[in-house]
Amino acid sequence: MREKKKYLHHRQQICLCLILILFLSLNRHLIAQAEDPDPERFSEEIDAFIQWDLKNSFPEHAVLFVGSSSIRLWPTAVSFPELDVINRGFGGSHISDVNHYYEQIVRKYKPSEIIFYAGDNDIAAEKSPDQVFEDFQYFVERVEMDMPETCVFYLPIKPSLSRWHLWSEMQETNLRIKQYTEEKPQLFYVDTALPMLDQRGEPNPELFLDDGLHLNDQGYQMWNKVLSFYLN
Repeated sequence: MREKKKYLHHRQQICLCLILILFLSLNRHLIAQAEDPDPERFSEEIDAFIQWDLKNSFPEHAVLFVGSSSIRLWPTAVSFPELDVINRGFGGSHISDVNHYYEQIVRKYKPSEIIFYAGDNDIAAEKSPDQVFEDFQYFVERVEMDMPETCVFYLPIKPSLSRWHLWSEMQETNLRIKQYTEEKPQLFYVDTALPMLDQRGEPNPELFLDDGLHLNDQGYQMWNKVLSFYLN
């Protein structure tokens, strides 16, 4: 009888351990979630876009560039003079911010193509690759629902000098999104990241401004060349 009780107690402990492991596994993603920053910090910038649209006409079925500072600083109209271009980049933004202002800076334009770059600041703010991927997935699902004919071109998170220590997480995010694009006929992965690495596999300093984060003219010329291949 004593051995039987001991055996049952042992089994009970094992079951409790398995339940705990399962619980932690199911909740690992929730535990790892970082809080989204307040999107209202961009209210003035978004309002400036809205005011511009009220005073000016914007082209129908344009190519919409949207995302963070790498989009905002990109001279897109000059780089692609043959295209009707709308630039709605706002510096420091996360994908969650783009999702928050989706109606004001994406859907209203009904673009034929969307060039998307964001996620850089997300990883720097300690968001997990899972969280960044899910935010982007949510963006794509909204586009699919509202504009099923619109193509989305994802530019991967770039390898930069100032954030090189975060490259493993950025690579993981890029890989997940790359795999996701292979499932979607209207979604494309435009590899602007790999050409930014030098022969040692590190960020090429000739492509960056002094801050080691944002692209200089040479960096954008490289992006123009890669993206033009897809747009053409």
